[in-house]
Amino acid sequence: MDPFQTLKELALRVERVVLGLTPPTWLMDEGQQKIVLFLNHVLKQESVAVERLKRQRGKTVEFRWNQLEMRLSFTPAGLVERVSTMHGLADLVLNINESSPLTILETLSQGDKPPIRIEGDVQLAAEVNWLIDHVRWDVESDLSRLFGDEIARFLVLAGKQCSSALKDFVNTVKMGLQSLRPNSAGSSGSFNTPGNKF
Repeated sequence: MDPFQTLKELALRVERVVLGLTPPTWLMDEGQQKIVLFLNHVLKQESVAVERLKRQRGKTVEFRWNQLEMRLSFTPAGLVERVSTMHGLADLVLNINESSPLTILETLSQGDKPPIRIEGDVQLAAEVNWLIDHVRWDVESDLSRLFGDEIARFLVLAGKQCSSALKDFVNTVKMGLQSLRPNSAGSSGSFNTPGNKF
């Protein structure tokens, strides 16, 4: 029995179960409201982004992934608010084509964007793309307001080091698993195990 095939089958089963779950409506509403609050918090820190969004007031963007949908409208203040998906069509629809959350997380962790199908207003799509490329959450500034400058710098540095160590660990595990796969040209049951690092 191939251990890699067993792990792959287990991961696929878990993913199917997770994707098959439908969260309760109240949880979806609360989650989407928290996303809107977070987006507005980040946007308020970027005056250029707010000014750009003021020009898009009243336009709507709908995000779709699997069975999940969320529609946002740009306010006259240059922020976002959640609106119902039941009323008409959105000006712009962003449909994430990848159904696997694991693949999406892997893509995002590499600094890439997941594959997205875009339908609708081209100018609005350009504005949303600009936001994605240029607006960033200033974690250190928020932590500084809570804990002071010194502790905030320490926490951000510690977070970056943990993130870097986690990425290194994941890459090491990937390389280790690849080196343990059976040889394609080799004899049955033999494995590549250079240096017995694991």
